[in-house]
Amino acid sequence: MCFSAEADLVAGVVIGGIGLDAIRHVRQRSDLPLACLPVLLGAHQLVEAFVWWGLYGSIPHGLGRAAMWTYLVIAFVVIPVFVPLTVGSLESGRRRLSSLLFVVLGAVVATTLAHAMWRGPVSATIEDRHIRYGVHLAQGGLVVAIYVAATCGSMLWSRRAEIRWFGAANLVAVGLLAWLSTSGFVSLWCMWAAVTSVAIAAFLRDGRSAPVTASVAADH
Repeated sequence: MCFSAEADLVAGVVIGGIGLDAIRHVRQRSDLPLACLPVLLGAHQLVEAFVWWGLYGSIPHGLGRAAMWTYLVIAFVVIPVFVPLTVGSLESGRRRLSSLLFVVLGAVVATTLAHAMWRGPVSATIEDRHIRYGVHLAQGGLVVAIYVAATCGSMLWSRRAEIRWFGAANLVAVGLLAWLSTSGFVSLWCMWAAVTSVAIAAFLRDGRSAPVTASVAADH
């Protein structure tokens, strides 16, 4: 896979623009957080463009480090909480209450990763055409598993078909990208999530209300 500052810049502008357009066409207030997801992920890619430039020495070192920290805070602290909160806001009744479990899992992951970043060291290096982010973390595999459960799991739990498809696509990507490149997993998966979020933005852009369909684990 070939990524660069230019790739992140283009992806961020395009995905963020599509997300902003989707926000303009939201008809139900409950869909607004969902429409904001592509905007957040698009902005995330724009930030990584500055990480690239910092590593190239094209911008001041301090600005590059600030971009790295911002990127990791979004990836490690914001997304694992924002995604299950967004999905939960689309539910109702007992299903909304049960979705709080994923929010709790996300909060646990966010707290653990925030502590690891605060303790340090934190690094970013260019490796094999992607950026490798380094954070010293005990039981890293377990933390990643809980992260995936909070994000992809919350989407698979949704009663809305397009959210479940989005969650399934990202769950498959987790395994594939981890197999292809362990060192570039964070950067590559965040790019994948940003690109696939366009499907949600396009659905909302059509002005349709997302259909609610019964899931395997229906409410009782």
